[in-house]
Amino acid sequence: MRFDPPLEEGRLLRRYKRFLADIETLHGEQMTIHCPNTGSMLNCMVEGGQVWFSRSNDPKRKLPGTWEISETPQGRLACVNTGRANRLVEEALQAGVIEELRGFTGLKREVAYGQENSRVDFRLDYPYGSAFVEVKSVTLGFDGSSVAAFPDAVTLRGAKHLRELAALARDGVRAVQLYCVNLSGIDAVRPAEEIDPGYAAALREAVAAGVEVLAYGASLTAEQVCIDRRLEVLL
Repeated sequence: MRFDPPLEEGRLLRRYKRFLADIETLHGEQMTIHCPNTGSMLNCMVEGGQVWFSRSNDPKRKLPGTWEISETPQGRLACVNTGRANRLVEEALQAGVIEELRGFTGLKREVAYGQENSRVDFRLDYPYGSAFVEVKSVTLGFDGSSVAAFPDAVTLRGAKHLRELAALARDGVRAVQLYCVNLSGIDAVRPAEEIDPGYAAALREAVAAGVEVLAYGASLTAEQVCIDRRLEVLL
């Protein structure tokens, strides 16, 4: 996924009210931009650290830019725009990068399914049947570790999605939880049990029911972000 035009660079002054961030550009311009991340953003931002943002010229927008990439306290890069994850995964699926999901003949987005009013990110159709794929964006890293974790805050919605996937798997339908790791310097992913033990338990129950768990990492620059490698999943 290429950024066109390339992202602009600045430094973070503060993030507040969840969806707002004050930054200063390289040219000294101070501005408030949109923060498209509903999570805690734990360990993936630092005041005074570098940020990269996309600028909009749309006069109907209240804010002139969107925060895309952040420098973390560990010196890594994190794509904090969680809305990018599905597009990244779709590009990787179409390019055959995600080996375990190759060979599909059809792809549909946001398909309703399950008993709890859920929508799965992708339904992939194969000659033998369908695979339901739920995507989660991972940005939580730790000092001195190449293992990232999910989630960065309690997520009842995430646990619900795992229950829905587990129900599919029990019925013999292929169900996949795919972690899109938008954080540099990472080799593996684990559930953040210390933050949300309920989610960690739901993940292990889903695996026991037959849900496949995959993790793929992305490379990040101001010009592009792309999924390029498979990562280990530590349960």
